[in-house]
Amino acid sequence: MSHAVVVGVDGSARSAAAAEWAAQKAHRSGRALRMIHVGGEEPAFSAVPRDPAPTLPRPVLELRDHLAGVLPGLEISCEHVPGHPAYALVAAGDREGLLVLGSRGLGGLAGLLVGSVALRVAAHAACPVVLVPVGTEGGGAASDVVVGVDGARPAAEVLAFALEQAAERGVGLRLVESRNLSTGRYVTAAPTDSPDIAEALAMAALVRLQDALAPWREKFPDVRVAAEVTGRPAGKALVEASRSASLVVVGRRTPRIGPAVPGLGAVAHAVLHHAHSPVAVVPHA
Repeated sequence: MSHAVVVGVDGSARSAAAAEWAAQKAHRSGRALRMIHVGGEEPAFSAVPRDPAPTLPRPVLELRDHLAGVLPGLEISCEHVPGHPAYALVAAGDREGLLVLGSRGLGGLAGLLVGSVALRVAAHAACPVVLVPVGTEGGGAASDVVVGVDGARPAAEVLAFALEQAAERGVGLRLVESRNLSTGRYVTAAPTDSPDIAEALAMAALVRLQDALAPWREKFPDVRVAAEVTGRPAGKALVEASRSASLVVVGRRTPRIGPAVPGLGAVAHAVLHHAHSPVAVVPHA
């Protein structure tokens, strides 16, 4: 049995945008849509019968009915889950394998665009988390998927997710690697600020990136893949690329051992706060 696409809803415009994106994703992939409204205290044990589960807010029910009307063949469930929103959403997403949340979009204050719950979920979930800014739920369906990569150590989980999304949409995949082209990983006697040296370093990095892609091209032969190496900071390069992307995919390294606390890196933070498209955060080893 295939897993559902989980989306957190609270009746707001940003959760409606997330639900629209999640519903289209579920419909394309043949999965069910599981809408979750979180809030309230965990029920305590009591011998006295309690009131039924809280009624879902009217905007949430109206959203469910709207999606059912737009996508009549889509299986949709809608439920209230008590507890802390971040913890409950992480648990639900981890069980199903994909979680979608709304973010505030580019109309708010810089650095405060995503929201604390969404950031906490993206930093701790063991599954990919997609954050959908208001106004981007259509996701530029015919636009390429963009993924940030390190050509020297490409994360298999991140590449696989990005390729699957591109294949599902029938669009291309654009890989973007950011590298300091003034020094790179090479030793040279020529001036490091020489345009010729920078170009040579970029070409060498691009060749390595293309080599790393070879096995993935075999697995996804129908996906058109383009790779580029830029000297711009990764966050800025991916935010700029998001202007013409249906989805931007970034990785999040998970702690291997010990009590290390999961977190988002600087690149993921920058992209989540400023992207013009939905962003997927994919955990990897």
